[in-house]
Parts: sequence; C-alpha cells; structure tokens
Amino acid sequence: MQAQKVGLILTGGGSRAAYQVGVLKSIAECMPPAARTPFPIICGTSAGALNAATLAVNARHFRRGVNYLVGVWRNFQVSDVYRTDVVGVLYNSLRWLAGLVLSSVGSDKLNHVSLLDNAPLVELLQRTLPCERIQDSIDSGALHALSITASGYGSGQSVTFYQGAEGIQPWKRARRVGVPTQIEVPHLLASSAIPFIFPAVHIHREYFGDGSMRQLSPISSALHLGADRVLVVGMGHSGEEDETRRSRIDAYPSLAQIAGHALDSIFLDSIEADLERLLRINQTVSKIPEELRSGIALRHVDVLVISPSQPLEKVAERHLDGLPWTIRILLRMVGVMRRRGANLVSYLLFDKAYCRALIDLGYRDAVARQAEIMAFLNPQDGTEISPILPQ
Repeated sequence: MQAQKVGLILTGGGSRAAYQVGVLKSIAECMPPAARTPFPIICGTSAGALNAATLAVNARHFRRGVNYLVGVWRNFQVSDVYRTDVVGVLYNSLRWLAGLVLSSVGSDKLNHVSLLDNAPLVELLQRTLPCERIQDSIDSGALHALSITASGYGSGQSVTFYQGAEGIQPWKRARRVGVPTQIEVPHLLASSAIPFIFPAVHIHREYFGDGSMRQLSPISSALHLGADRVLVVGMGHSGEEDETRRSRIDAYPSLAQIAGHALDSIFLDSIEADLERLLRINQTVSKIPEELRSGIALRHVDVLVISPSQPLEKVAERHLDGLPWTIRILLRMVGVMRRRGANLVSYLLFDKAYCRALIDLGYRDAVARQAEIMAFLNPQDGTEISPILPQ
C-alpha cells in the first residue's frame, strides 16, 4: 500500500506567521534529529510562503529547517522587513500620497509605490534563502511539491506557482490556476505583498499581490499536488468572541480598524469557508458505500487544523512599543496606535518580542495537541478525521 502524502498549508498573515514557527517547533521536537520533512507537499501563502520555501529548501533535514526559522523569527527587527529610517519613511510616504493624488487625475507616474518600502526583506531573502535547493529536495525524494500562491492584479486570478516531481498536472478552475515554474524570491515577495502596504511584484507579464486575496480554496492546491491528508496552520483565533470587541460593537470604526477588518477578511475568511466546504464533502462521501466511491470524483480528505488559542491582536496590544517611532508616527495618523488599531499592527509588527510571544503561543498550542498531531502524521488504524473548524 502506497504511503499517504501529508500536505502542510501555511496561510498568510504578515508577522502573524511567527505563530506557525512555534507549531513547527513542537512537531520537529517529536521527529528524529536527522529526519526528513513529514510534509512532502508544502503550500504557502503570503508570509506563510516564506516559511514554506524555507521548509522546502531544508526538506531533507526538517529539524534544521525549523531551527533556522525559529532563529530568524525570534530575532526579527521591523527594519529587517521594511525601511524605518526617517528618510526612507518620509520619502516613501510622500510618494504614496502623491501616487494617490495623481491616480485620481488619471496619471500612473507614481503607481509603483506602497505605504511601506520592503527593500530590506528583498535583500534578506536574496541573501539567505537559496531557492535553487528546492529542486535538490525534490530530486532526493524528500519533497514532492512546493506551491506558492499569489493574486494577479491584471487577470483577477489566484495563481498557484508550483515546483514538484514529474507527473503533476497544471489545473484551471474558476478564477484559480496552477502553473508549474521554478520557485524564486520574486514569487515569495509577490505572495506576501499585502495590498496597499507592500509593493506588487512583476512576474512574467503581470503584477501580483498577496496570495490570500481571492484565494477561494486554499486547501485545493495541496489536493491538486497529490495530498491525501492536510495539516492547516491557521491564523484565526479558535476561542470564543472577545468580550472587549462585543462591548465596542456600536463605536464608529477608525481607519485603522477598517483596515484591520479588511485584512482579516483577506487572510482568515477563505480558509474557514474552505474547511466548512471540505467538511460537507467528507460527510457526503461517508454516506456513499465503499464499493461505489471509485465512480465519483469526490473523496474523503483528513484535515487537522491548528489555530491560535488567543486573539493575536490582543498579543499585539502588549507589544505596540516594538514599532520604531517613525512607523508609530506614520500609523498614528490613521488611528493605529489606539487600541482598536492593534488588529492592523498584528500583521505589521515584525518585532522580536512580539514574534517570540507568537512562537511561544504556537508552541504551547501544538504541545497541547501533540498526541493528536503525531497520530495524524502517522495513522495506524485508518481512522477518518474530520476537520475541527475555528469557532
């Protein structure tokens, strides 16, 4: 019997992706030191694409790859991701405002600007991430496929760029396609280009932005690549609704609160909807006799979801001072530094204290479910597992 392929889905969320590293750290500690990745199929979107590519490069040595991610995220500074110096912030902000004004009168002379300049992240990835080793991982058999999803601003399509073993076929569905390619740094930058915040990236003939935009079926790429079971590390809080949020439901939202709500819609809603859809499919398949299942296109897919036990915006509230003063001034103009703006900050706060808090949270959440995770990765009795959806 052929071993089942386990897919890992790392969703988007800017600096929130530090939570994924904590989850991975817990899993790595349960694996032999020199073990290959337990995830032959890795799918990354937005900041999750950076983590996914790192795991793919180190697929032959899973613990080494995770330890590298832990080291990077635990020591992040905001200036490692985007410019925080006075000249850089002022220059980019003025260009951004001028671009908005010129766009309103039909000029595109300053269209290639964003609120923040991510040149430091570009330099960091080019210097530290040897994407050419992804193919080595595939050739060795440690990795079956890596996919990175980005959103095309021109076509309006969700494009999944993938690099994998021979035999994987491209796909085309409503507003989403799978395209074989050699994954490189521009794909990662495109996938993590949060709209308005970071600049779009030109690949081939089109500009691309954050992959979470218009990604209607985040789980489907793993299935197209051949996954039989899928572990999803999400960014949405899995607990009850926050009492503070309920108490302020009638307050007029600040611009920062609106922006944070928009980012939540981009990064969180699609994965939850896709999980619900998969659960319905699993329930339908379970009612079909085993001898008749070979004649239908539907199949049961085991899914395990790990998501934060605490609201990440509440964690961000405790670390607002981690933003450089130049960025605090810039964001204070749109109400970010008030408590209701912490949701937006939770995506942009690439500060080591905040990232360490998220790593620790992800680690604790995964340790609490360690037996469940390891049983999922190493099924013994063929038990079907239905996804546990965020509440």
